[in-house]
Amino acid sequence: MKNIKIMGDNQPNMPWEEKPADCKTTMWRYSNNPIISRDLLPTSNSIFNSAVVPFGDGYAGVFRCDDTNRRMRLHVGFSDNAIDWNIEHEPLKFDCEDKEIGEWVYGYDPRVCFIEDRYYITWCNGYHGPTIGVAYTFDFKTFTQLENAFLPFNRNGVMFPRKINGNFAMVSRPSDNGHTPFGDIFYSESPDLEYWGRHRHVMSPSAFEVSAWQCTKIGAGPIPIETSEGWLMIYHGVLASCNGFVYSFGSALLDLDEPWKVKYRSGAYLISPQKDYECVGDVPNVCFPCASIHDPKTGRIAVYYGCADTVTSLAFGYIDEIIEFTKRTNILK
Repeated sequence: MKNIKIMGDNQPNMPWEEKPADCKTTMWRYSNNPIISRDLLPTSNSIFNSAVVPFGDGYAGVFRCDDTNRRMRLHVGFSDNAIDWNIEHEPLKFDCEDKEIGEWVYGYDPRVCFIEDRYYITWCNGYHGPTIGVAYTFDFKTFTQLENAFLPFNRNGVMFPRKINGNFAMVSRPSDNGHTPFGDIFYSESPDLEYWGRHRHVMSPSAFEVSAWQCTKIGAGPIPIETSEGWLMIYHGVLASCNGFVYSFGSALLDLDEPWKVKYRSGAYLISPQKDYECVGDVPNVCFPCASIHDPKTGRIAVYYGCADTVTSLAFGYIDEIIEFTKRTNILK
């Protein structure tokens, strides 16, 4: 597995902490979790399910900050080390030529993806229900909002970091207007970020007796990572337990040319709610990944995940070990 080729720019200064000597799992948590507290801003009730990327000499991000009115807002943040964040107090404002599309209702669970010459932001956008908003920025100061990608109801819109078949590509999770007790991942393409088509089914929740942590609904997490073994997609899965939903995350490998075809899918989870900050909060028992930073040279990956819909934490691992884990625990026939 050491000969795996990993695409992307090297990130020698990315956040990292060595694996504890007594750790037996493929991924491990940062010892100083959570890295972002719920009240980092004077007006924030919670900061979680957010996206970060390398930017300039440091890092930038778009953060979900629910305020003390419990309104879902997006805020821009910057950091030198991707651990200690300065998040702007005022919510992010989008420029949009179409006033109907640009009218703000709510926004949450953003992802940020660099493609060619700019950073694209996708988020769950309020437009007669939840759908996938799309915008771009060059500098994290001015943001241009485009057409919504899909009809309501849809969540977890995650773009691929390069065009596929000459088109922009995205996975998403069609849903309903509430906290969906179901959900499959679908793939879509667009030539212009306005019209989306070539919709293909990627994968469904597993059978309970096969892999219970992902038997109720699933959704893509961070931007997929291109490797010689396929697209590494970290995704969340949900178990409907007797005490409510439990959100964990695992991994899958998708075909490079036809990403709707799943090559391997982990039956075991990588991270599940076990620590106090993951189990106790506004929504207990949630580990929800939205972003990652990786270094192709060393194979390191740092995954940012929301905990209990309240705070933000970090987990670390090696991409080759996650790929080996995905193959070893594979539930596909």
